[in-house]
Formats: sequence, structure tokens, C-alpha cells
Amino acid sequence: MHRPLALCSNFWGPSGVVLLGFLLLGCTTVEHTGKRGLPQKRGTASYYADKFVGRPTANGEVFSQKGLTAAHRTLPFGTRVRATRVDVPSRPSVVVRINDRGPFKDNRIIDLSKSAARQLRMLRDGLAEVELDVLSYPSGAAMSSPEGASPDSTQTEEAQRVAW
Repeated sequence: MHRPLALCSNFWGPSGVVLLGFLLLGCTTVEHTGKRGLPQKRGTASYYADKFVGRPTANGEVFSQKGLTAAHRTLPFGTRVRATRVDVPSRPSVVVRINDRGPFKDNRIIDLSKSAARQLRMLRDGLAEVELDVLSYPSGAAMSSPEGASPDSTQTEEAQRVAW
């Protein structure tokens, strides 16, 4: 008499459970690399179209082109990031706060408000090559600054840079 169910129950013993665990683990993705950082440190930045003004961002704020804010796919809301333009010799930079998710176009790593894009002098071109440095994480995040301390006043420039 053939009993396939018994064969299956023997297969899924302790070693089968371990095998299943490894298979499921292989299906996960890693969004951050190292202790701190992002999958991409350099890439293309874009800025929001005016049609988004007044709409809610992913964290619930109402979007305004006047704020120094940005969208990133994975960074926690409230993270402060310095974006430095690397495709021009003057290398202008701006510090923005992450309050939205995006960008949703391939090969773009950050979407900036128009005020932030203006500081990077990218309004005419619409896109710019940038390098991102995380300056501080929001309080309560895994990589936050010391409680109650301002990250800019207590940490040196080198300590603020992220190990990519």
C-alpha cells in the first residue's frame, strides 16, 4: 500500500524545517547595507512637480515646495540627509528632512522639494547627480542621535557621515 503522506511527514522533520527556514530566508531582501547607510550613496535626484503641492505626503504632512524636504524609498521619516551635487564643480549641497516615499522612477535615489532643488541649482535641468550623507536619524530610530542632544551641536562632521 502506497502512503505518500507518511513520506511527506518524514521529510518535514527537524531537517526539513531547517531547510524550509533557509529557503524562506533566501527570499528576503536587504534594504540597508552595513551598520548604517543606504543601498545607494550616489545617484540621480529629481524634484517634485507642482501638482503635488497641498497633497499629503506618506508621513501625513501636507506637501509644500517651500520646505526643505525629500522623498526616499527606505530611510525613516524624519531622517536628515545632506544631498551634494557632484556633477558640477561648485558642488552645492542642501540638508533635507525625509517626509515622503519615492522616487518611483528607476535610477533615481531621492525626490527633493523645489526649495531644495533650487539650492542645488537643478531647477533648469530637472535632474542632478548627487551624493547622499545621512546626518541624523529621528529619535526612536535604530541609529538616532543621543537623546535630547542636537546632532549638529554634539557630533563632529566625521561622526555624522554614514559608513556606506
